[in-house]
Amino acid sequence: MSGRKSASSTRGSQAIKANVKGRGATFSESRIAGRVAELGKEISQAYQGRRLDVVITLDRGFVFAADLIRELDGTVVCHFVREDLRDIEDSGRPRREVLFGAAPDLRGRDVLLVDAVLESGVTQDFLLRRLGESSPGSLRLAVLLDKPEKRRVDLESDYFGFKTASKEVWVGYGLAAANGTGRNLRQLSNGAKTTGKSERRKK
Repeated sequence: MSGRKSASSTRGSQAIKANVKGRGATFSESRIAGRVAELGKEISQAYQGRRLDVVITLDRGFVFAADLIRELDGTVVCHFVREDLRDIEDSGRPRREVLFGAAPDLRGRDVLLVDAVLESGVTQDFLLRRLGESSPGSLRLAVLLDKPEKRRVDLESDYFGFKTASKEVWVGYGLAAANGTGRNLRQLSNGAKTTGKSERRKK
């Protein structure tokens, strides 16, 4: 399975950060579009026109995924999954459990998991393992924002748009504030006026 830590795990992607540090930093609409186009070319070159099954995580990854798949050459088939996070007790100790619906049949397929934010990596690692149970021909991970400082599992993205600090929270481009607003913003803003965290659950 791809997506594990290795010297070549980023497939040549560069660590691109916001130009402005601190509150008010942004990734502009044009900068996001340019980076997504670069990722599309990079991914298309890797698969060389073969059919690609794209698994899109809801509810944060849909805007990024919609733009990304339109930059891909060849046949693309989309699948959608939504995680259910539950806090349960295991032998008297609290534990967070990640549940997904039935995974699609991807036997022998080239599969790309697309999500908006990679932080702890627990959710994506769990889903990659679930998808791997279908014995795909290849399995890779693409994310818009990579926050490696708080990684809790041995996982790296194969493709990423931007690397950011774990303390930075972003609103816009499909990411919502705690009150649910901001998903429709064309740019990503750090320290936006909408109150609360933009990523409502750490991934």
